Amino acid sequence: MASDVDTAPLVGRAGQVATLRSALLDDVGPGQTAAVFLTGESGVGKTRLLREVGDRLRAAGALVLTGGCLDIGDASPLHPLLQALRRFDADLTASHARTSSEVRGLLQMFAEETGGPDGAGALLERVSRGLNLVAQGRPLVLVLDDLQWVDRSTRQLLLYLLAGLGDLQLSVLAAVRSESLQGAHPLRRVLTELRRLRSVRVLDLAPLDRADTQRLAAEIVGGPLGVETAESVWQRSGGNPFVVEELARDLRDGRDGLSDTVREVFLARVDALPEPAHAVVHAVAAGVEPVAHWLLAEVTGLPEQELIDAARAAVAHRLLVSDGDGYRLRHRLVAEVLAHELLPAERSALHRRYAEALTAAPAELHQARLAHHWRLAGEPARALPAAVSAAEEAERLHGYAEAHRHWTVALQLAGVQPTGASAATTGMSPADGGVVDRADLLRHAAEAAHHCGEHARALALLEELATTTADGAAPACALHIRRARYLAAAGRSAPAEAEYRRALAAADCTSRERATAAAHLAELLLHLGRYADAGDRAREALALAAEVDGSVPEVVVASMALGFSEAYLEDPDTGLAVMREALDTAERAGRPEDVACAYLHLAELLTGPLNILEEGVVVARRGAERVAELGLGRTYETRLLAIATNGLFRVGQWAEAEKVVAAALRHRPSGADAVELLLARCRLSVGYGDIEAADRDLEAVATVLAGGGARHVIPLLTLRAGLAMWQGRHDLARQAVQRGLTESRSDDVGILAALVWHGLRAEAEAYGSRTVPVDRTAVRRLREVAERVARKSEHAVRSVRDVVDGFLALCDAELSRLDGSSDPELWARSVSEWERRHHPYPAAYSRLRQAEALLARRSRTATAGKLLRQAYQVAQQLGAVPLSTEIRTLAGRARVQLEEHGAAVEGRSPTGAEPASDDLAVLTAREREVLAAVAEGLTNKEIGQRLFISERTIGVHVSHIFDKLQVRTRVQASAIFLRNHPG
Repeated sequence: MASDVDTAPLVGRAGQVATLRSALLDDVGPGQTAAVFLTGESGVGKTRLLREVGDRLRAAGALVLTGGCLDIGDASPLHPLLQALRRFDADLTASHARTSSEVRGLLQMFAEETGGPDGAGALLERVSRGLNLVAQGRPLVLVLDDLQWVDRSTRQLLLYLLAGLGDLQLSVLAAVRSESLQGAHPLRRVLTELRRLRSVRVLDLAPLDRADTQRLAAEIVGGPLGVETAESVWQRSGGNPFVVEELARDLRDGRDGLSDTVREVFLARVDALPEPAHAVVHAVAAGVEPVAHWLLAEVTGLPEQELIDAARAAVAHRLLVSDGDGYRLRHRLVAEVLAHELLPAERSALHRRYAEALTAAPAELHQARLAHHWRLAGEPARALPAAVSAAEEAERLHGYAEAHRHWTVALQLAGVQPTGASAATTGMSPADGGVVDRADLLRHAAEAAHHCGEHARALALLEELATTTADGAAPACALHIRRARYLAAAGRSAPAEAEYRRALAAADCTSRERATAAAHLAELLLHLGRYADAGDRAREALALAAEVDGSVPEVVVASMALGFSEAYLEDPDTGLAVMREALDTAERAGRPEDVACAYLHLAELLTGPLNILEEGVVVARRGAERVAELGLGRTYETRLLAIATNGLFRVGQWAEAEKVVAAALRHRPSGADAVELLLARCRLSVGYGDIEAADRDLEAVATVLAGGGARHVIPLLTLRAGLAMWQGRHDLARQAVQRGLTESRSDDVGILAALVWHGLRAEAEAYGSRTVPVDRTAVRRLREVAERVARKSEHAVRSVRDVVDGFLALCDAELSRLDGSSDPELWARSVSEWERRHHPYPAAYSRLRQAEALLARRSRTATAGKLLRQAYQVAQQLGAVPLSTEIRTLAGRARVQLEEHGAAVEGRSPTGAEPASDDLAVLTAREREVLAAVAEGLTNKEIGQRLFISERTIGVHVSHIFDKLQVRTRVQASAIFLRNHPG
């Protein structure tokens, strides 16, 4: 359904608009946060102002995400953020494929999130990183409506982000219904905390004054109001813009006789509707907004066309607005008015129809809504399983406050006992015909209360559980452990410690429970600052866990305590990533193949999906040395050196990559090891334009690969296509790509995305050269594959999506060439994508095409010349002969000088830095920056602070510098730097 467009002008808010723009955008610097919480009574115009400011901020270049909070107490965790991301994703066009991929990846992260008591902070951090990727460097503005209904998880997220913990430039504009912030409303505490931040403001939106009220009414009526009429509107509305608009429309349309209350205004509007529209409004008022169109059809029972006509009438009467493929009331006051117009039986019947419709459509099922409707329909037994499912879903997303509410509702529903049910097992579930164990509900409710910070409630529920299971069904040890955890979380450390010791002394304590108690006691001692005791208890826990199968949680907790204790008391250690820990384990075990495999996959991960190229190259080369010592030179060393070659190729270190290939070839590898190395060398040959050598390597690989292997076949055919294009054989390039699409099946979206780009590039080259006709069928198929790749990448990790997005950006740009008007903006986006990933070759190619597009449009010729010079610098530095030739050809036609100030650009770095002297020529611009700081005597930490890079990454750069300069110490490296920079 089309969205409703509010034609009412924004009156009397110019000052607020300017203030909000300044506070949320103009005064917010990179990496800073700001927030304005807009409060006011219902109908005062908060939503209208949010929309106006959001539009203006969007027009000013900000990325604006808009969401709203649900008006029921059991909303899903982070609902407004999820809604905002889904809306934003739905509005994205094909030209924003990378952004769409980031958005969908973030949504996928929510869908795949698994619950756990210690994961909420990690989830917030991942959400922050995901928003940073979605923003792509732009100011991010999160616009939230009806914040008075915000869920606990979203409140925590706002506190996290606005405290500056998220490392992104973020502004929040939120509307809050002021009459809702009464008593102990949790949002009041949040606003109190946030007001301590200087960047957070709370702005109260007052009703319009008399003059603005008259002006607004006159705008809607279409002419000036009489004195008495204007006074009547002012008195009846009190300056509330919503009521002013309603009264003014009545005047305009000739409707009168209404009372001066908002209730009568709404009731009159509803009564004026046709009967089907009347039913639609009542149904939406009883639903949880937005009410999807299909759901409304099920609830009202109206035929499709009649429903559309009824909804259109309700929209025309300003009672409903469309929201995506659903509807919401124009103002929630309508629901409050209409709630008194239905008999209890009518309300129950409406909620029953909602519940039945949701139950019949499991693909659209929202358990929280289902429980809400069954409960209001007077069906506690049917609401109970839905409430339990909603609680479990909330826990999975670490929404423990929401889970606690759901479990509490479940306990209340379970209290409505069917005849013959006991106190311990009650609440018949029609879904499975069984009963719900009240003790189980108590355990879940207590745990959820514990995790959401309701410690007193958790302890109370635990005591009720102990009473419920007083017959000994629950072991004393388990209760001691749980009570100790809750006491410790509540800050009652002494009784908590006593409870842990009672658990360890309990006669019914199993080995697993002893390990659990010891591990958590170690953690408690750690919080108490008793590090030596914590270490001792952690060792005891690890010893106990070693005797129990599947004791991973105990090992993790005890290892945390032990690691902290040893770091604090003995030798600090920053720790290692999971694969590095696996490598250490392999080294300790001593099996050569395990060590080689660990190095291989760690290097593959870094240089491939994670795209941490420089560190990956260092790991690959160190691994190659290690496995050579273990006697695996011909196999694993060769493959590790091939990985290093690929990484060096991508970062633009082609000369160094040649040396690595030569070192690997001395082993005369065969089979798959040879394939890896030959493909790596072929990439260099294609880039250099050594057609004969590239063709020879490709034939050798094809011979070895006779029979399959998509992981190698697709790169082989991609290289074949690239080579054919440099030869001007676009038909051969097309054949290679089509063969790759038809004969190979691969889940590796990265290599498939590269193949699709080569296919679209081949068709674009054919279109431009007019040597062979464009195969529109092939283009259509390539589009389809690109879309499939984009969809598949949504389920991949972020780093994989990053690489895929780079190729998809190239695909979008190539498609614009095929449309006959190469889009310089799409090529600029591709440049940005590849520059951000530090891949100089595709960035240079994209600059060439961007310049070509600008020159074709006869615009910004100076910019085009600059782009050609930048691309030429990179191509010359790399030694990319075919690319350099094409750049020179275009520059010649456009009369662009590729040499500046009479000096050749050869020898410059791909980043455009100053020419390096001979000894430092092998270093990247960033490595030279690091080396200069090393020569100043700075530590890695100090260098990282200067260059805004992590200390770990600086260590990788230093290792890479040592490898390239063939030195072993910082003194030797500094001497080389100073020798080449005597000043």
